[in-house]
Amino acid sequence: MNASHPGPGGLKLNYRRTFLIGFAFFGILLLWQVYDSWCPTFLTDIFARRMYGISSAALLSGGEAEKILNVQWIVGIVMACDNLAALILLPIFGRLSDRTHTRIGKRMPFILVGTLVSALAFPFIPLLFHAHNVAGMLAVMAVVLIFMMMYRNPAVALMPDITPKPLRAKANGVINIMGYLGGAFATVLGVFLVLSRYITAEDSARNLWIIETPFLVASVLMVVSAFVLYRSIRENELAEQLRGELEAGERLAAIADPVREDAPMSRANRRMLLAILGAEFLWFMADNALGTYIGNYVIYYLNASSSYTNLCVIIGGAASVLGFALAGRIAERVGRKWTVAGGLALSVLATALMCFVRPGVTSGGEAAFPTALYAVWAVKGFGMALVHNCSFPMVVELCPNSKIGRFTGYYYAASMSAQTLTPVLLGLVFRATLAWRALPVYATGMLLLSCLVFVALVQNIRVTVPRDGSWADSMDVV
Repeated sequence: MNASHPGPGGLKLNYRRTFLIGFAFFGILLLWQVYDSWCPTFLTDIFARRMYGISSAALLSGGEAEKILNVQWIVGIVMACDNLAALILLPIFGRLSDRTHTRIGKRMPFILVGTLVSALAFPFIPLLFHAHNVAGMLAVMAVVLIFMMMYRNPAVALMPDITPKPLRAKANGVINIMGYLGGAFATVLGVFLVLSRYITAEDSARNLWIIETPFLVASVLMVVSAFVLYRSIRENELAEQLRGELEAGERLAAIADPVREDAPMSRANRRMLLAILGAEFLWFMADNALGTYIGNYVIYYLNASSSYTNLCVIIGGAASVLGFALAGRIAERVGRKWTVAGGLALSVLATALMCFVRPGVTSGGEAAFPTALYAVWAVKGFGMALVHNCSFPMVVELCPNSKIGRFTGYYYAASMSAQTLTPVLLGLVFRATLAWRALPVYATGMLLLSCLVFVALVQNIRVTVPRDGSWADSMDVV
């Protein structure tokens, strides 16, 4: 791998350094993949047994489908409470890290403390579930969430801190690939440690290690990733070394009006920011709905093992890696707006296809997993990779370097507000319709609305660099 690659105006992306920054994102997606894959099913098991007195094994018998759907709104509330806390905490930690100055940098203290506490607490979630300690499990989930929020915003802000604005789409692709590699560790492990083996067993025969191992592995790898990041990225030194490149990047930013350190945000830039955040809110309404409920959808609607959920996630992750690898180059050709819009259109196509997926049946009358869902997850994974890769750089493009943490907080405030609302809203839809098919219909509608908002309201501003390589301002709006 080359150490650098020429970008706009002669700027070069240092791939090695960006790859090392990606270890921060590796830890984030590693934890959230385990959390999202297992916690909703833990909660479904707990609430179905508490409210209706049915056994864990009976949850998969097919005769308790209505009761299972009836508890999804409570599952949604619990998952939404996590996101509500994140909605409050992420902007706070973003602003705090902007104002922090220490010997090891302004982001690193938050990353190290957040990682350590989260990693120590995380394995207690399945342990307390196994012990039927609902209050303890929910309390530990809250602790993990709070300290991951301390980690998440500063970790994500670290990339734009030391990357010139025109190169951030490519750099975001690299760190997202690292993140998906982290998620893949958890997902591949989940294929072999199948959740259904745990919840279909009698209480006396339950094997705690089936559910404990992914959490332990995630904790260990999180600590390792944070250590690699700490040893390889010297924030203060890099900020000083890259001062000239960052200033040059400011002059090539793809924005309507120049950003100045102490001046208020221009009307055009504010309009652009609100349009991006509004569309982002809608696509996260869809994406989080799928992420929260796909495990239960596969188990309780398709009557399939949870290992199929993990396999879908692996396929979607592989397609996402391809999308992240290509998104920066696509954006250079057509602009970030049309890259995001194209990704949303592909995702709409995928979830629309999912509306027609039905539980399969073998010739012997047994349940069979519908292979069309693999195609759905591959197309959606590629499409949403294009969306996520370019949307975050578009937001931090609109701020000076001293406010990157704050604008990262805005980006996550939009996503977390959607993730706060959507589990509860979709849970109520399930309760009203008593139909798992509401999941893809809901996701398709939200993605389609997001695409329309983005195309209608966001400008496609592209920087054109003169042939002589000078730093002249020349922009096209498409």
